[in-house]
Amino acid sequence: MESSGGGVAAPALSDVPWGAVWGQTDAVKALQDAASDPASLTHAWLITGPPGSGRSTLAYAFAAALIAEPGDEPAMRQVLAGTHPDLTALRTEGVIISIKDARALVERSYFSPSLGRYRVIVMEDADRMAERTSNVLLKALEEPPERTVWVLCAPSDADLLPTIRSRVRTLRLREPDVADVARLIVERTGVDPVTAEQSARHAQRHIGMAQRLATDAAARGRRDDTLRAVLRVRGVGDAVDVAGRIVQAATDDAKALTAERDEAERSSLLRTLGIAEGAAVPPAVRSQLAALEDDQKRRATRSLRDGIDRVLTDLESMFRDVLMLQFGRGADLINRELEPDLRALAQAWRPERTLTVVDRIAETRRNVEQNAAPLLALESMLVTVASGRIP
Repeated sequence: MESSGGGVAAPALSDVPWGAVWGQTDAVKALQDAASDPASLTHAWLITGPPGSGRSTLAYAFAAALIAEPGDEPAMRQVLAGTHPDLTALRTEGVIISIKDARALVERSYFSPSLGRYRVIVMEDADRMAERTSNVLLKALEEPPERTVWVLCAPSDADLLPTIRSRVRTLRLREPDVADVARLIVERTGVDPVTAEQSARHAQRHIGMAQRLATDAAARGRRDDTLRAVLRVRGVGDAVDVAGRIVQAATDDAKALTAERDEAERSSLLRTLGIAEGAAVPPAVRSQLAALEDDQKRRATRSLRDGIDRVLTDLESMFRDVLMLQFGRGADLINRELEPDLRALAQAWRPERTLTVVDRIAETRRNVEQNAAPLLALESMLVTVASGRIP
C-alpha cells in the first residue's frame, strides 16, 4: 500500500532532521556526509538492523536531509511528517509487498522532484518482497534518474535477493545494549528503572516493543503467562490447549490494535463519498468500500501474524536461556524471572533436545510467515516441546 505517511515524531527544533535517531552515530555521520556531498551519494541504499534498531527512523531523517535545502527546517519537518510531495513511502501492512505496489513505486521514482533537491523513495520492510516483486525494482535501482534516491529497509541484507544487494549500498545499524535501551525507555516514559530494564531485556533490545512492555502491565502479564503455560506443556492435550490460548490472545490483540483505525477509515471514506452515517451505501460506490475492507483484512492478518511471531520470539529466548544454563552460562539470561523453572528444565533435558525445540520454533516462525495456519503450526511446535520429537 503506497502511503505518503510513515514519518516519525518530530524532534526538537535544533535537532532536525536527525534528533529522532538514537544510538547510531556512525550511520548518521555516513548519511550526513552523503546528503551534503553529491560525490558521496549513492542512489540506492539498504539500511539493515535488528527489529527496533531504528531503520525507518533513520531512513526518513536521511530523506529529509536529501530533499530539503540545508537549514530549511520547515521542509525537513514536512518530510518527517510524511507529507512532502517529493517523498514516496511504502509501508506494507499485508503479509507481502505486492507487485502492484512495487510497480507504483517504480513509476513514481521517474518523476522529477517538484520542490526539493531530490525525490526519495523509502521502502520499509523490503524483506517482504517475493522474487517476482524484487525483479520489478531491479532496473529502477540500477539506473535511477539523476535526482532520485532509493532507501530500502530490512533486518538483514540476506533477506533480499543477491541481485538487489548488488545494486545498493548497505548501511548496517548497531544493536544497542539492554542498559542503553532501558535508559532510553526511562527518559521517554518515566517508568522506574527496574521495569525499564526488565522490558528492554524481555524485548531483546527492540526499542518499540520495550516501550510497549514498559508502559503496559497487561502486556507484561500476558507474556509471563504464555511462557509459564508453555513450560507446563506435557502432552498433546496441553499443546492443543496452549496453542489455542496463544492464538486467541494474539487475535484479541490484533483486533484491539486495528478496530479503532478500521472504523475511522470507513467513516472517513463514507464522508468523502458524501454518505451519511448509517445510510445505505449506493451500489456505485460499494466497490470502493469493498477495496477498503480488503485492505483492512490484509492488515488484520499481518497484525495477527506479527503477534504470533512475537510470542515465538519470546519462546526462542526462553529455550535459548535453557541452553545457556546447560552450557554453564547463566549470567546472561533474558528471562531471569523464570530462572528456577529454567534450571529445572536444563537439568531434566539433554542439550540436544533443547536444540531440537529451538530449531522447531525457528521453523515455525518461517512457516507462519509463509502463511501456514497459526493454530496448526503452534500445536505442532508445542508437541515438539512436550516430546522432544518433531511430529
